[in-house]
Amino acid sequence: MTLRPILIHPDPRLKKVADPVSEITDDLRRLADDMLATMYDAPGIGLAAPQVGVLKQMLVMDCVKDEAAPPRPMVLINPKVVWSSEERNVYEEGCLSIPEQYAEVERPAEVEVAWTGLDGKPQAERFSGLWATCVQHEIDHLNGILFIDYLKPLKRQMITRKMVKLKRDRARA
Repeated sequence: MTLRPILIHPDPRLKKVADPVSEITDDLRRLADDMLATMYDAPGIGLAAPQVGVLKQMLVMDCVKDEAAPPRPMVLINPKVVWSSEERNVYEEGCLSIPEQYAEVERPAEVEVAWTGLDGKPQAERFSGLWATCVQHEIDHLNGILFIDYLKPLKRQMITRKMVKLKRDRARA
């Protein structure tokens, strides 16, 4: 497994709609392994392929927070929200492509998602709580949407300026 560099906003690739995955290959399985390793290393609870510069409809996530519980790594290919609750939840979201910036985002409290697994079989699951927030956040990435796109323009511009400065500082280091 290889840790992959995570793109930092603003990067034009983060604003593009990712292409559907047409076939599950060994390269795709390797990418899934790399993405999980990169996500755990970051550390994060979700990572979408565009965040590592691959414009494909694939995401990984694991929202198990309890140290005593076994991890639950998930790989979702071509995921789609097929149902969402009318009930809403507000979570303070962050993003590996927007490090150290957090903001409250309102989303459906529960969603049902359908996707293809690495085995090529269709799957579906209903997610709630942190899992629901995470899967919606990552699916947004596949559609070129960042969590800051839900914020008021002034707050979004402030965070974007901080990211531009962070990238400049990292380039100098």
